[in-house]
Formats: sequence, structure tokens, C-alpha cells
Amino acid sequence: MRWRPRRLSDFGILIGLGIANHVVLAGSRVAVTLYALSLGAGTATVGLLMALFGLLPMVLSISSGRLTDRIGVRKPMLVGSCGIALGAGAAFAVPGLPTLFAAAVLIGVSFMAFQVAAQYTTGELGGPTARVRNFGLLALGYSVSSICGPLIAGFVIDHFGFRATFGLLMLLPLIPVAVLAGGHMQLPGPHPAHATHPLSHALKLVTHGELRRVFVINCLLTMAWEIHTIFVPIYGNAIGLSASMIGAILAAFASATFVVRLAMPVIMRRLNEHQVLTAALFIGGAVYLAIPFSRSVWTLMALSSCLGLGLGSGQPMVMALLHTHAPPGRLGEAAGVRMSLINTMSVAVPLLFGAVGGAFGVAPVLWSVGVFLATGAWLTRRGA
Repeated sequence: MRWRPRRLSDFGILIGLGIANHVVLAGSRVAVTLYALSLGAGTATVGLLMALFGLLPMVLSISSGRLTDRIGVRKPMLVGSCGIALGAGAAFAVPGLPTLFAAAVLIGVSFMAFQVAAQYTTGELGGPTARVRNFGLLALGYSVSSICGPLIAGFVIDHFGFRATFGLLMLLPLIPVAVLAGGHMQLPGPHPAHATHPLSHALKLVTHGELRRVFVINCLLTMAWEIHTIFVPIYGNAIGLSASMIGAILAAFASATFVVRLAMPVIMRRLNEHQVLTAALFIGGAVYLAIPFSRSVWTLMALSSCLGLGLGSGQPMVMALLHTHAPPGRLGEAAGVRMSLINTMSVAVPLLFGAVGGAFGVAPVLWSVGVFLATGAWLTRRGA
């Protein structure tokens, strides 16, 4: 039996809570990167820090999804919100490079717990015809936070310093904590019919024909997203851009994701899910092939916007297809598998970027990503 919110505002509150927590994730990734660079860290160290945001989520996402199926979403969302606040608070209370490693781990795993439960809740709202719309609305909320997070972090860093930035980020998750602890919204309960599946059964979801295809596309989109998040602060710092300008470039990307997600109802009247995903991969491939030739801030902002238009259309399609093809009673587990694969990419991509980029420069990395995305688009188009 699907979740039926008591009132329309329940889903709106869920989106608002997601925005508050995601601002912290997006802002802290910028703040952690720039703070580490200011302390003399190299590209490899920054890559390691970014990888730590996804390390525990890579390992625990499937278990988190299975737990959400069994106990419902409120406790995972509450614990996740508390953990996000603690992670940012640690960087505020104890400045220094070692604390950044701990903060990255804690913020990453805590947001994962919240996110799996939030996606589960969204998938339970309405039938298959409503999923693209609902996941589009949730994605719109994350686009807003992807705009605000880097802009807020960049502005506060430039005017008040890194410690004040982490202090501000520490306060934002207290809003979700208060709402969830106070029971101010109705949320879906556990799946009573769900059986506990061993890890081997969970991984069999990857071998499911349609789900495997969705997971592969999602990994490609995640790789493209992660590279952009890492590349912009490092490259911007290298060419002497301020934290505010770096935040503006990242915000240009996020603004484009907002625009394309706002237009999704119109797009979906003309294209199906696989056609949208094929276009997203082709656009991403073209941008990454062009980025190494860019030398100006405005060119970077334009390319980031184009990339945002492509990648921003992908997530709602992936989530809708995931919930359409997931076995009954295993929606949370399927979302956990997806999150585990995403965070595997979030760990591997920064490490490879740091190692290869440090040794050979960033251009070969970006061109390789462009080729991967274009190849994925071609294969997706053939299989549509």
C-alpha cells in the first residue's frame, strides 16, 4: 500500500528538508576542497578528501536501503540529519586538515542515510505515471541546493573565513532535525511483507536486465557529475579565481539543472525516458571533449551550464525507471544498490582524477570522460 500524504505540504516539506541537508553537502565539498588547498594540499590529497564523502555510502547504501524497507523512513532521515550537523560542526570546532577527513566521512554517510529514505518516500508517492513528476520535483529541490550551497560557501569563505562557513553549514541540518523529531509530517512506514535478503540477493538486482541498464547509465552520469565537482575548484584555484567565482561556476551548472528539470513535463511529452538519457550522455560527452580548450571564466560558466542541462535531465529518468523495474517490496533495497554504485563512483573518480591528473594533467582525464559518455550514449540509443 502506497504512502498517501495527509496534505500536499507533506511532500513539499520533504523537499525542503532535502534542500537544507543538500546545501550542507554541496557547500562542504567546496569548503573542504578550498580549505585543503589553502593548507597546501595537493591534487591527490584533495581527490582523497572528495573520495571520502562516498567511502562509507559505497559500503553501507544497500544495508541502509534494506533497513529503510524494514523500519520506515523517519529514523534514517533523523539520524542522517544529525550526522550531517555533526560533520560540519567538527570542521567548525577543530580547524585543520585531519578534521576535514573526518568531516568528509561523516557528512557523506549521513547524507546517504537521509537520501535513501527520501528517495524511497518519493517513490511511494503515487503510481508509475506520477513518478517522473515527483522525482523531477525532488530533483528540482536538489538543484536549488546545488545552486545555494557553492554560492553560500564561496561568499562566506571570501568575507568571513572557513571556520564561519562550517559554522553556518552546521546550523542548517538542525531544521530537518526539528521537523523530523517533532513529527510534523506524515511519512510512509515499513514494508511488512519485506523479507531480509542477504547481500548476494541484493547484488542480483544488478543482473536484472532492465535494472542493470539503468545502473550503468546512472554510473556514467555520476562520473560526469563528480568530475565537474572536483575539477572546477582545483582548476579555478590554479588560475587565481576567488572562492565566490568558483561558487558561481558551480552554481551555473546547478542553475541549468534547475531549468531543465523545470521543463521536464514538456520534454516528457515528446521524448521517453531512454531518449532523454541518450541525449544527456551525448551532451555530457561533447562538453567534456570541449572543456580542456577553455581558458576563460565565462567559457567555463557556459560549458558548465550546458553540462547541467544534460546531466540534470538524467536523475529523474533514472529514478523513475528504477522504481518501475524494482521487484515488489525491494524499492529501498534497489535504491540502496543505486546509491552504493553512485558512491563507488564518488570514491573511484576523485582518486583516479587526483592520481592521473597529478601525473599527466587534467586534459587526458576530461577527454576520457567525454569518450566514455559518448560511447554510453551510443549504446543506450541502440538499446532503446
